[in-house]
Amino acid sequence: MNRFTQPAEQLTSEAKDYIDLRLDEVKLAAAKGLSVSVSKLVGLLLITSVATNLILVLAFGLVLILGEIIGSYAWAALIIAAILGVAVWILISKRDALFKNTFVPVFVKLFFPADNDDEKAE
Repeated sequence: MNRFTQPAEQLTSEAKDYIDLRLDEVKLAAAKGLSVSVSKLVGLLLITSVATNLILVLAFGLVLILGEIIGSYAWAALIIAAILGVAVWILISKRDALFKNTFVPVFVKLFFPADNDDEKAE
């Protein structure tokens, strides 16, 4: 009887090993995808914070320069605020083209990488 059940036991053992290997592969792919996503997110946050500080300093400098030219810092601040408001309005109105259409292909490539060279060539 032992000789009869040995192939089934061996098949069961190999199936368990195969499932464990596939789970490890999924875990590695998920870890890679998450690490790339988190690194891009941290980089984006860092760039955003530096860009925000740059815009703040430039706006302050422009208020000072424009205030000296027109003689009123209050009006200079309102003019710069209006310019920044227009920039924000443009970003909000174009957010789909700027962000959604940009990030969808990035995440598709991130989570569904091309496995063979034929797909990469296209």
